[in-house]
Amino acid sequence: MSGDARLLVDDVATGLTAAEVAERVAEGRTNDVPARVSRSAGEIVRSNVFTRINAIFAVLAVIIFSTGYLLDGLFAGLIVANSAVGIVQELRAKRTLDRLAIVGQVRPRVRRDGVSRELAPAEVVADDVVEVGPGDQIVVDGTVLAAEALEVDESLLTGESDAIVKNPGDPVMSGSFVVAGTGAYRATKVGREAYAAKLAEEAGRFTLADSELRAGINTILKVITYLLIPAGALSIYNQLSGSQALPDALRGMVAALVPMVPEGLILLTSVAFAVGVVRLGRRQCLVNELPAIEGLARVDVVCADKTGTLTENTMRLSEVRPLGEPAVAPELVLAALAAADPRPNASLLAIAQACPAAPGWTAEAVAPFSSARKWSGAGFGAHGDWVLGAPDVLLAAGSPERAEAERIGAQGLRVLLLGRAATSLDAAEAPGAVTPVALVVLEQTVRGDAQETLDYFAAQGVAVKVISGDNAVSVGAVARSLSLPGAEAPVDARTLPEDPGALAGELERGTVFGRVTPAQKRAMVAALQSRGHTVAMTGDGVNDVLALKDADVGVAMGAGSPATRSVAQIVLLDNAFASLPHVVGEGRRVIGNIERVANLFLTKTVYSVVLALIVGVPGLIGLTAVSYPFLPRHVTIVGWFTIGLPAFVLSLAPNNDRARGGFVGRVLRMAVPSGVVIAAASFTAYLLVHPGGDTSQAAQVQASTTALITLMALALWVLGIVARPYTWWKAVLVAAMVLVSGLMFVLPVTRKLFLLDPGNTGHTLTALACAAAGIVLIELGWWIGGRLLRNQ
Repeated sequence: MSGDARLLVDDVATGLTAAEVAERVAEGRTNDVPARVSRSAGEIVRSNVFTRINAIFAVLAVIIFSTGYLLDGLFAGLIVANSAVGIVQELRAKRTLDRLAIVGQVRPRVRRDGVSRELAPAEVVADDVVEVGPGDQIVVDGTVLAAEALEVDESLLTGESDAIVKNPGDPVMSGSFVVAGTGAYRATKVGREAYAAKLAEEAGRFTLADSELRAGINTILKVITYLLIPAGALSIYNQLSGSQALPDALRGMVAALVPMVPEGLILLTSVAFAVGVVRLGRRQCLVNELPAIEGLARVDVVCADKTGTLTENTMRLSEVRPLGEPAVAPELVLAALAAADPRPNASLLAIAQACPAAPGWTAEAVAPFSSARKWSGAGFGAHGDWVLGAPDVLLAAGSPERAEAERIGAQGLRVLLLGRAATSLDAAEAPGAVTPVALVVLEQTVRGDAQETLDYFAAQGVAVKVISGDNAVSVGAVARSLSLPGAEAPVDARTLPEDPGALAGELERGTVFGRVTPAQKRAMVAALQSRGHTVAMTGDGVNDVLALKDADVGVAMGAGSPATRSVAQIVLLDNAFASLPHVVGEGRRVIGNIERVANLFLTKTVYSVVLALIVGVPGLIGLTAVSYPFLPRHVTIVGWFTIGLPAFVLSLAPNNDRARGGFVGRVLRMAVPSGVVIAAASFTAYLLVHPGGDTSQAAQVQASTTALITLMALALWVLGIVARPYTWWKAVLVAAMVLVSGLMFVLPVTRKLFLLDPGNTGHTLTALACAAAGIVLIELGWWIGGRLLRNQ
C-alpha cells in the first residue's frame, strides 16, 4: 500500500485529535456561520419602534401638543401600544423558534480521535472528517476520503437532477445531499467560505416576506399612500387657509390625517404570524419559513408518502417464504446483506433484528439501496451475488413469484424479493437476470392518527394523494384500510405518461400511486401546480427531498433524513401526521382573521379620505369652506372601540375557512363602498345640524357630536358584519363595544373629556336617521359584493 493511500485510511479511521481541533478553533477555522433562525432582540425592538407609521404619528402628536390640547394627542398612545405588542409577541416567537431549531437541527457525524460522534454544524472545524450516508446533508465543502457506492444529489445547487457518483478525491459541496451509499469527506471550506453558507443563512431566517398576504397588504398600503398625499395636502390647505385660529386649524388637520393611516394592520399581521409560531411550537412544529403557515392555509392538495406518514417508520419481519428449495438458508443471506450495509434502511434494520449474524460472509462488492433502482445487494465472493428489492422490478411480468408477491402485497404488507444475481454487483449492467430465492414479508403499522387526519382533510375539501415508492397494490391496501376515496384503484407510476399535461390529468383522476421515483415525485408536484393547485408535500426520506423543495409547502417528519428536514418549510418534530391539521388550521386562522380586520382598517381609511375630500374641495374651488367635523380625540376613540380593540381579538380567533386568492380585490370591494357610505352619512348629518358661518363653540360641539353618533353607529355596524357568523364570544364582543361607545355619550366625565353634547334631541334623531339610511346602503353593498365573490 502506498504512503498516500495509507495516510487516507488513517485519516478516515482517526480523524482529527482533540489538540488539532483546539488549534483550529484558536485560529478561527470553524464553521462559524450563525444559525440565524430569528432576528436578534435588538433588531426586533428597532423594527417595531422605528416604523413609518410611528414616525407619522409622532410628528402629528408634536403638532397637537404644541397647541396645548393634550387630550387630542391620545392617538400618540398607539406608538407605545403598537411597539409594545409587536415586541412582546415577536420575542415570544423568537424564543419558540430558537428552541425548536436546536431540537430539529441537522447534526453531522464527525470522526475525532478514532471515535464517531454527532456534532452541531457550528462545531465542525477545517480538516474534520465527516461521515455521510443516505439522506445526510453535506454541511460544509470538502473532498471525499472514502466512498462505498456513494451517490450525491447536487440539484439544489446546480439544477442537475441526476445523482453524481463520488469517488475518493472528488469534491462535495455544502447544500447537496447523499442519495445512496456511504463515505467520508474532509472539510476543506467551512463557515462563510462554504458554497451554500449564504443560502443556508438566508433560508433559516425568521421572515415575514414573500407571502401573498404580505404582498397584498403592501399593495393596499401603496394605494393608500397615493390617496393620502392629495387628501392630506387638501386637508392642510383647507384648515390653514380658513378663518379658524391656528390651534383649531391644526387640530382639524390632524383629525383628518390620523384616521387615514391603517396603523394596526401591519401590527396585527405580524402579531397573528408570531402567535401562530408560538401555538405551533407547543405542538412541536418547527416553522422554518413563516409564509409556510399561510401557504398551508391555501393548500387544496396534500401529497403524502406512505411510509412514515400514513404508517409508522419502523417495520417488523413477518415472514421469510422460500421459493422452491434454496441451497442456502434465506435467513443466512438476509443477515449477511443487513451486516454489509453500514447505513441500513428501515427494511434492513427489521431484517437484522430478526436474523442472526452470518459468520464467514464478507462483502466484496456493495450496491446500496437507491430509490431510483428499488433494490440493494452485495457480492460475497464464493457465496455469490445477492439482491434484495422490489419483486415487480427484479422479476419479469407474469412470473409466478411476482404474482405471489402481488397477492401478499394486496394485504397491505411490504414484500421484498431475495434473489441471486447473475451479474457482479459492481458491474454497470447489474444485477442482470435474478433467480428468485425467497419472499421477505414485512409488516408496517398504520398510524393511529392517520384516519382522523384524512377525515379532516376530506371534510375541508383538501384532496390527499398518496405517492409512494412501494408497490402500488400494497400502498392501495393501506389506503383502503383508511377509507381513502380512490384507493381501490392504485396506479403503478411506471405506467404514467411523461408529458406534464397528460400526467396532470392522471393525477386529477387517481389517488394512490406506487413505484414512484424521486424524479416522478417532483414531476407530479409540478403537474398539479400547473393545474392551479396549491400543493403540500409530506415526507421523511431522501427520495422526497426534491418534491419537498418544489412544493408550495414542504412538510418533513422530525425523524426523517437531515436533507429532508433542511429543505422543508415545516418540520413535525414529534413525527405526528396528526399535527398537520393543526398547522393548516393555524394558517387559516391567520389568513381569515387578517382579512376580517383588514376590512375594518381599510373602511376607516376610505371614510377618512372621502371626508377629507368632501371638506376640502369646496374651499379649493372658491365655495364656502366647512370646518372638519371631528377633533383628533373623536377619531381616536372611534378607532379604539370600532377597530383597535375588536380587531385585536378577532385576529387571534379560531377560523377554519380555507384561504382563497384575490385578497386585495376582495377586501377593497367590501371596504370601499362601506367607507364611502359612512363618510357621506356622517357628513350629511353634520351639514343638517350645522348652522353655517361663524358658529358658537356650543353649536359646533353639538354638530360634531351629531356627526360622531352617525359615524360611530355605522362603524359599529361594519364591525358587526365583519364578526359574522356569530358565536357567543363574538356577540359579547360587539355588544361590549356598542355599550362602551354608548356610555361615552352618556357619562358626564366622558362627555367633558371628549367634548360631546348629545343633549339636542332633534340633532340626535337626525344622526340616527342618517345612520339608519347608511346601514341599509352598507348591507346592500355587502350583499352585492358577496354575490359577486360567489359568482367568481
